[in-house]
Amino acid sequence: MQATRQALDSARWHFQHGPIDLVIAAEGQAQAVAQAHEQAWQRFQGLLAELVAELPALREPVGAHCPLQGPVARLMWQACQPHRQPFITPMAAVAGAVAQTVLEAYRQPGVSRAWVNNGGDIALHLTPGQSARVGLYADLARLDGAQLLQGLRLDGQLDIPAHWPVRGVATSGWRGRSFSLGIADSVTVLAATAAQADAAATVIANAVQAEHPAIERAPAHTLRDDTDLGARLVTVQVGPLPAGVVAGALHQGLKKAEELRAAGLVWFALLCCQGQSQATKVPATLDGPAQPLPLAGPAEVGSVFA
Repeated sequence: MQATRQALDSARWHFQHGPIDLVIAAEGQAQAVAQAHEQAWQRFQGLLAELVAELPALREPVGAHCPLQGPVARLMWQACQPHRQPFITPMAAVAGAVAQTVLEAYRQPGVSRAWVNNGGDIALHLTPGQSARVGLYADLARLDGAQLLQGLRLDGQLDIPAHWPVRGVATSGWRGRSFSLGIADSVTVLAATAAQADAAATVIANAVQAEHPAIERAPAHTLRDDTDLGARLVTVQVGPLPAGVVAGALHQGLKKAEELRAAGLVWFALLCCQGQSQATKVPATLDGPAQPLPLAGPAEVGSVFA
């Protein structure tokens, strides 16, 4: 299994290696952008082997001291360390850390804007005057082929200007690629880095909790042999829930999100579950109301999609 790359158009590349699947775009001076793409590719090719070499330790709970050696593995550990109680492993930040690592190639003169999207966990490079548009889609269960052909109707969109202290976006929920302990359809987090956003989105989504017969859970290790969650119960199905149950679950998640925001680990978070949503307080530096987010029509998603 070898790493592969393919140009999607004049501005975007697709890098893929095993479970790592990146869509990358950059803008600026042509020579600088081309050089950054090549440097990103050189860095990307060894990433999977680097992580696999320390996989057993990456699946262990984060403790007081970091046992990891590789730079990406240590970045994952550092993003998860503030959340180590009651339980988290560095794997909670793997997608964001990989995106953040590859993005470093674009932080050079001549590149005005770039983003690395690793399955919805996104690292951003924005120079003064630039911005990135994030499209928000709350519930993947509604997504079908017809929408992709006819135009995707977003639940919201948010333009992130360079002067915001946000360079990472991540989304977690029980319908995503990774297991979740909670019932959120989606939790989207804006944070200082992609690794931090990834870890925080996981923690907040886990906190969106409720007990109801329509919620089905199973031990993680019975669903996937290589899971880092062991026998912990993860959500496998959520049927229609009473509005009050949904509201209560979102309230629990919002409490955790506000706790992380107060600690400086989250800049903004939007939590969605079965047609309801909650958001953290609007940061003082925000240039306008962020709650509720404006609905977007069936137009292009824009620069980034979370």
